[in-house]
Amino acid sequence: MRISGVKVTLGILVSILVIIIILGLAVFILSDVLHVISNITIINIIYAVLILFGGVVLTNIVANIVKKVTSKSISLTVGEGLKVLTELIGYAVTIIAVFALVKIGITSILFGGTVTGLVLGLASQDMLANVFGGLVIFTSRPFSVGDRITISTWQYGLDLATYPPKYYSYDFLIPGYTGVVQDISLIYTSIITDDGVPLKIPNSIVIQAAVFSHKEDVRRVRTRYEIPNSIDPRVMIPRLSKKLKELDFIVGDPAVRIIETTLSSYVIVVDTMCRGQYEEPPRHEIILRIMDTVKEIQNEIISKDGNSNKTVQSSK
Repeated sequence: MRISGVKVTLGILVSILVIIIILGLAVFILSDVLHVISNITIINIIYAVLILFGGVVLTNIVANIVKKVTSKSISLTVGEGLKVLTELIGYAVTIIAVFALVKIGITSILFGGTVTGLVLGLASQDMLANVFGGLVIFTSRPFSVGDRITISTWQYGLDLATYPPKYYSYDFLIPGYTGVVQDISLIYTSIITDDGVPLKIPNSIVIQAAVFSHKEDVRRVRTRYEIPNSIDPRVMIPRLSKKLKELDFIVGDPAVRIIETTLSSYVIVVDTMCRGQYEEPPRHEIILRIMDTVKEIQNEIISKDGNSNKTVQSSK
């Protein structure tokens, strides 16, 4: 632990030194283009770097405190919004203070040179797009922290669902990332996927994506299962429907239909409205009921065939 702490400290010191060098070189190189007064000293540059570093750190600390307090007293979404607002104000004040110290005017930055403006514009394009994307998310509120969503990015294509090796389906799958929203920052929207993997998506992509919300209390769950031809569907379907009604998470009557057939089997689909935001837990219970029903009918068929054989033998 002590070695890790030393490494972190050294990393911070090296980062500060690199920032000082880069900022100093940038100021002296761009001084003519930006019309900066030529008598800037190394002390001013060091002060500017310290203000920049201190402003960023202080802004992050204050923003996290604001988020923690408002999240507990109001809601997580409001906490995230106030955190972003605090960061915007803090970073803006810090940048203005640094520019004032090194005697760079805002108008000089905006209109001081075509080449410089073009370079800065291209360099900051993606970052600004993410920042404005975060602001759009907070104002339009397509989702909130804690919501389970699916993000389907760009062009919203559909994939044909296949179930190899025996049969295919006319169903379509939506390609995307599904998980619970953990954080909405200036640059990224963070979610924990259903597989438990942390995922950060740039806000500029999120605002262009199709967002499917799963926060409803009741959702549709579709379950497929292959049944052998030895089981009569006119026996299977009514009995299965009766057993599914016993599950307390199912709302209304389940729909059981045959959707595909093969040479040795047929495929049923069970459509149910289930309580909760997740598909897998109710689908697990539904499959267990199907398996129990199939086994029960198969045992009845075996028992009936055994009794028939005994009757034939006794008649002989």
